[in-house]
Amino acid sequence: MPCPLAELNACDLPRFLEVCGPLYEHSPWVAERAFSQRPYASREALHAALVAAVEAATADEQLALIRAHPDLVGRLALEGRLAAASTGEQAAAGLDELTSDEVAAFERFNRAYRDRFGFPFVICARENRKEAILAAFPVRLAHTAEEERTTALAEIARIGRLRLNDAVLHD
Repeated sequence: MPCPLAELNACDLPRFLEVCGPLYEHSPWVAERAFSQRPYASREALHAALVAAVEAATADEQLALIRAHPDLVGRLALEGRLAAASTGEQAAAGLDELTSDEVAAFERFNRAYRDRFGFPFVICARENRKEAILAAFPVRLAHTAEEERTTALAEIARIGRLRLNDAVLHD
């Protein structure tokens, strides 16, 4: 059940983390660092604070955040062991209805991407369809490590914004 922004602005840290902790994949530290900046005038202001927390994080923390994301159509997805939010996001992109050739393509691209960059390919699945995601792999594989790190963090911010919109009611 979505939480009203007014309630979020008045709650204690455990409740804030209950609502906002899951917005950034297995990384509740992002929400914890934004907690002290309450009250938020809007969901957009809260999202900006979350993004700023990621931007202010160390390079190692940012890398851990990127690595916390599952591979698209990876082992966890194929075994049905993704977090509920990730399952829904991958399904929204049509990643739960792939042909065996498409699954094989994702596996090849995921492996090549991890081998090149050392972290999973992150893209906001809810804003893309499977065809666009598959087309993005070769483009992003041509990036430098720094370009791809920046791109992954921008995609994580998009994912966080959509999850926030689901979790917090706009007052």
